Amino acid sequence: MENKNIISNHHKIISKYAKALSHPVRVYILEFLSQKSCCFSGDLDKVLPIARSTLSQHLKELKNAGLIQGNIEYPKIRYCLNRENWNEAKKIFSNLFD
Repeated sequence: MENKNIISNHHKIISKYAKALSHPVRVYILEFLSQKSCCFSGDLDKVLPIARSTLSQHLKELKNAGLIQGNIEYPKIRYCLNRENWNEAKKIFSNLFD
């Protein structure tokens, strides 16, 4: 019997985005950024009751998933939604739940 790989690239993409959305702080960060063009990590640091190192880890997870992008503007990092991937994630999840 032939071994068929039933897990497609599409499933892997959904999983990548779902993992990034699996923590309430990361969901909040995405909501926060979706209402702004961009923000600095210090802006998030002021509104979230978490350590700066923890915030950095959450931002790293979102960046690794491709949902946000960060640009260094020394001495700060400016974060924005990665609009292309954000729109892809919205479409993928919308189709998944239809």
